[in-house]
Amino acid sequence: MKKQLGKFDIFALVIGSIIGWGSFTLPGKYFLWKSGVINTIIGLMIGGILISIIQFSYHTMLENNKEDGGEFTYTYNNLGKAHGFIVAWSLSLCYLSMIPLNASAYALLFKVIFNDNFNFIYLYTIANYSVYLSDVILMTSIILLFTYINIKGLKLSSKIQNLMSFLLVLIVIVILILMIYTTGTYSLQINYISNYNFSIKEVLIVTSIVPFLFVGFDVIPQVVTDIRFKIGQATIIAIIGVVIGVFIYATLNIIAALNFSAQEALNTNWAVADSIIKSLGYVGFAFMLIALWAAVTGGINGFMIASSKLIAALSEYKLMNKKYSIKNNSGSYPYAIIFVSSVSLIGPWIGREVVIYIVDMASLLASIAYGYVGYIGINKVNCIYKKIFSIMSVIISIFFVSLLLLPNSPAQLSIPSIAFLIAWIILGTIIYYKKNKN
Repeated sequence: MKKQLGKFDIFALVIGSIIGWGSFTLPGKYFLWKSGVINTIIGLMIGGILISIIQFSYHTMLENNKEDGGEFTYTYNNLGKAHGFIVAWSLSLCYLSMIPLNASAYALLFKVIFNDNFNFIYLYTIANYSVYLSDVILMTSIILLFTYINIKGLKLSSKIQNLMSFLLVLIVIVILILMIYTTGTYSLQINYISNYNFSIKEVLIVTSIVPFLFVGFDVIPQVVTDIRFKIGQATIIAIIGVVIGVFIYATLNIIAALNFSAQEALNTNWAVADSIIKSLGYVGFAFMLIALWAAVTGGINGFMIASSKLIAALSEYKLMNKKYSIKNNSGSYPYAIIFVSSVSLIGPWIGREVVIYIVDMASLLASIAYGYVGYIGINKVNCIYKKIFSIMSVIISIFFVSLLLLPNSPAQLSIPSIAFLIAWIILGTIIYYKKNKN
């Protein structure tokens, strides 16, 4: 089959997968409150540098692995079935949890636009989050829509991804320029710059979640068989995508800070949106909604592509039912996509807070996959500088895992997230041994 993805397609796929709902919601509820502006930027930059170093190990993987499934097939072929399954099981939750989480952002959009008028038929409360039938219907419809788009083929889904990513970056830059012009930087300087104090704790709080925020860069290995240009150029595109991701996250944090102190931002319903409304009115807010719509749409689409490719690879290696590796005439995996969608459709029923607890595990699970790629690269390459990058990737992976698990770490996982992590490990162990026995 003719390879379908060009350079801009891959670039848009990376951008759309890196910049999702979190870039718009984290500034008010997380970044400004815990780390301010400058320490957040430093944390994002350090995280971006660490991810870029890991990307060099991924370059080694791309040179030596020409199959769908990325980290899974690479690990399986070099370290065996058990290790391959560990990587696949880790990444599958990273990818799958991002789909309903981005879909839930559509529900937030409607609540902001229509207030409580959007909510109808209260169902129950779970983890202090009220679940309404209206949320379930909307999120389910969105997931099913992207199921249809991806079954129709990668060509259509990549065109949508290109448009979403272009709109996202353009609108965020324009909004920042207009807000600085109309509002100035007085609030920013008074609240975050004039009294600034460097804090390694505040920096590490941001750095620790970068594997989760930037997990989208590793969608490239999942679509390696569809790339129609040199692998080395894909690595450059991934690093550029990470740089732009750092810029967008930092920019949206600054946009919130242009009007609010950390405490004021925490008390708002949505700091980024409220700041834009305060400076640019509802016209600016409308454009921000377009940008958010582009971000979450790109996230759903990107992770549905990556998830279906991973499931198809597991099927090819007989760790899942063989039907999931069947391709249609458009070159997509319809059964794998339906499987991904079926799992994602659980999300609307368990509520946004529970999904967030699950997503909090994603940084840890993604770090495990990064570590495997780096470890394999150490023995895979003879070039000294590539070997150094592989060793550094393993060290960085251990660093991320330590931040998330060690007691008294500023970024230690919450108790619910640890509980979900243990449950996921137990479930994976049962499935692996059952499948291995069969």
